[in-house]
Amino acid sequence: MKNLKIGLIAAVVLTTLFSSCKKLDLFPYNSIEQSQSFKTVKDAKTWNAGLYASFRGRQYGSYMFTTDVQADQLNASLDFGNRNGNPHRWGTSFLADDGTIRDQWAAYYSAIANINVAIKGLEEVKPLDATEAASLDRYKGDAYFARAFYYHQLALRWSKAYNPATAATELSVPLITVYDVNAQPSRATLKQVYDQINSDITQAKKFLGPVAGAVGTKTFNIDVVTALEARVRLCMQDWAGAYAAANSLIVANKYRLTTTAATLRAYWHTDGNQESIYECFVNKPNELANTNSIYLGLIPATGRFTPDFIPSIWVVNGYDAADFRKTIYFEPKALTVSGLSFNNIFVVNKYPGNPALFTGATTNYQHAPKVFRIAEMYLIAAEASAESAGTANALTALNALRVARGLTALTGVSGAALISAVRDERTRELAFEGFRLDDLKRWNLGFTRSGAQDVNTINVGSNYNTLSIQANDPKFVWGLPANDVTINKNLVQNQGW
Repeated sequence: MKNLKIGLIAAVVLTTLFSSCKKLDLFPYNSIEQSQSFKTVKDAKTWNAGLYASFRGRQYGSYMFTTDVQADQLNASLDFGNRNGNPHRWGTSFLADDGTIRDQWAAYYSAIANINVAIKGLEEVKPLDATEAASLDRYKGDAYFARAFYYHQLALRWSKAYNPATAATELSVPLITVYDVNAQPSRATLKQVYDQINSDITQAKKFLGPVAGAVGTKTFNIDVVTALEARVRLCMQDWAGAYAAANSLIVANKYRLTTTAATLRAYWHTDGNQESIYECFVNKPNELANTNSIYLGLIPATGRFTPDFIPSIWVVNGYDAADFRKTIYFEPKALTVSGLSFNNIFVVNKYPGNPALFTGATTNYQHAPKVFRIAEMYLIAAEASAESAGTANALTALNALRVARGLTALTGVSGAALISAVRDERTRELAFEGFRLDDLKRWNLGFTRSGAQDVNTINVGSNYNTLSIQANDPKFVWGLPANDVTINKNLVQNQGW
């Protein structure tokens, strides 16, 4: 993975300098003009390295925790300093000019712009032999996969939940597949966006089909594409497609669930990779990732903690005593909040920082972002089966995960009770991995925050610990960035923004 040290080719510079006196086309010495960017497979390899660095830069951090902060499992501590306060409070605090909305929208679309240039450029590269041809196919597959991933993230944030009956009329995000700096695209329908996502998945399968998956892989392959397909199909309510994709990864038995507290702890705390279908490459000091640092807030001088957000007690108590996830995902800590000391307050401990990635004496909260893991595939298989009355298959997948985490298997559960059990297990297993808000939206559920561990440690009131949100609240769907709507008159803002 040494090639990941190479960045994007100056973000694929698209400018050309003209010399009127010499009538020669001149290029900046430190940039590459588009027509010069893709001449050889070596050029393609350089671009591909940048794709992975860009992809890593759009995982974890605010790309993950913002939606969890917005949902119902966390309370803002008195010392959170209004960091991520706007999405946490909803209502008039969360507006279309919010920096998180602006930055994530721009980050996804800038990545897509580079990919669009690359997809066109890669077609111009002429491989010299079979080895180069195989490499070039991988780079093409990587590009299509990444574009599908980014468009799915955009659809999740800026669209309503996919409903097959209304997707053809619901507005989603602009579809841009060709680079045009002057374009002012209108919004595509949700169906059109998902059609594009699935088209890119099909292309990724074509080019990455020969590339076998491996546990803990740091590069895209056919299994990574299949994992994305399972996630997308679940969001589309394509129960059969979601189950088929997820179950194909399960029955292959390549990615196995951890079955002990020690291995699960190593997976999360020191970046063991047993359950990873894909995780990002990280290396210190120059190839580090975004961090989920809002949950601990270690004060090195005292050894105490000042987290920005503290899990509600109902979240912690949602884990059975036999469930060894509880002692891995949470840990009672000594807190200092507003100058006062509190002991044995459970904090989120899923991302304490891998000591192998520390760049100083204490944690920097660095981890290898785990983008796809087999536990999610079990949950997708269980939910898709439960929603389509496939009780036996749902219980098989659900119980495999439960037993692996130290719980007993469920029996005699079907219908609505089974769906509820699957949702509860998904909430436990995927806690603080960025899924909660999307799940609530997909299930058409609102929420009311409740159950502070110690009310003296958190902000209280109807915008905080007792916030109540209806299932149809427009801010489950983010607003388009205010500046983009101002500049591009073809964009229609989402309701409620």
